Amino acid sequence: MQFWRLYVKKYERLIHLRKFFVMLGISLVLFAVSSHIPTSVFAQQEISAHAQWGKVAIKETQAKYPQAKILDYLHEGSEVKGDTTIEKFKLWIKLSDKEFGVQVRIKYVTNTNKLVKVEFQEITS
Repeated sequence: MQFWRLYVKKYERLIHLRKFFVMLGISLVLFAVSSHIPTSVFAQQEISAHAQWGKVAIKETQAKYPQAKILDYLHEGSEVKGDTTIEKFKLWIKLSDKEFGVQVRIKYVTNTNKLVKVEFQEITS
């Protein structure tokens, strides 16, 4: 009879241990999921802002250099100054037999996304 009691106690301990590990696993999964969501939302907002102004940079460059072919594009970052933001891009273009870089700086009002100014500077290598 005593053997049976020991067996039941071990079985009960195994059940408690199993419940503990299941709860631990669920907790870890929930923590991982909840901590991941804000990061991905912020990244999507950042990408869409830089993508929006990247399209403007390409369009304005094509308007300034209508015969040129855009070979490459790089977002160099953004700079906040007061209530405005400056997005910086570098485009590599080919015009006839000449290849050169163009720095494009787009200034806009941060809260309204209203375009203020587009500046170009040619870069020779």
